[in-house]
Amino acid sequence: MTATSEVSLEPPMRLWRDYYELTKPRITLFCLLMTLGGIALAPQSMPWLKVIATLVGSAFSVGAANTLNMYWERETDKLMKRTATRPLATGRLDASWALLFGITLAVTSVAVLGFWVNWLTSALSLFALLSYVLVYTPMKRISPHALLIGAIPGAMPPLLGWTAATAEVSLPGLILFAILLIWQIPHFIAISVNHKDDYKRAGIKTWPGERGMRPATVQALLYSLALLPVSLLLLQVGVASYVYGITAFALGVWMILMSARGFNPTKHTQWARQLFLVSLVYLPVLTIGLAIDVLMK
Repeated sequence: MTATSEVSLEPPMRLWRDYYELTKPRITLFCLLMTLGGIALAPQSMPWLKVIATLVGSAFSVGAANTLNMYWERETDKLMKRTATRPLATGRLDASWALLFGITLAVTSVAVLGFWVNWLTSALSLFALLSYVLVYTPMKRISPHALLIGAIPGAMPPLLGWTAATAEVSLPGLILFAILLIWQIPHFIAISVNHKDDYKRAGIKTWPGERGMRPATVQALLYSLALLPVSLLLLQVGVASYVYGITAFALGVWMILMSARGFNPTKHTQWARQLFLVSLVYLPVLTIGLAIDVLMK
């Protein structure tokens, strides 16, 4: 009897895991942490119920974008090793049900953010979702400049946190948005170098694949150079002080030095892996420095 019940539970559990995977939970969690950063930096405190509504609505929005992205790219995903085991690429889930799931998440996110947070945050979230799915996703097979388009919705989470708390788009929120937007360029250039063959096989245009390694390295360095002064702008507008400033400066210099190492043509693969790891360290440590700074005020 026990064995029978275990067998009967396996298919629905696997089904739930597949729907959960459609939302790309690690990316969703990362976006929520960035949203919390925007909330924490805002001068106005928020009721806990409103914070929860912001996080739930944001999670649904990011999950919807990721689900609809997987729906759109279900055939392309079959061609890449890193995506071939996704639920829609393998056929474990029916594409029409995945589409309905994504649309349901999107509509729910708009309602939750609109009615329980504010309509500005809801509108910005919807803009990020639509631009990611309808502009960035198809553009990836047309031009490597899609990376710049995709960075816009990718940079939205901290701005959503800021607008949720303040109900306005103001300079500190825009600086948070700019930091995340600029950071994404070297981060995703590193990913595209590491998976260059995969992307080429799937017909996805990347800087390394279309322009070559040197232009990709130049792009990574230029955006890393821009990241340092932009990150320090939070000091200029008075929402952060020396703890954050020291952290941002040290991390910014580290990103620049690592990006510059890509000009050695014999170490491109090693450089891309190292730059990817440094970029992964950059944001959480910067966020921790900012959190400590805020708590010390």
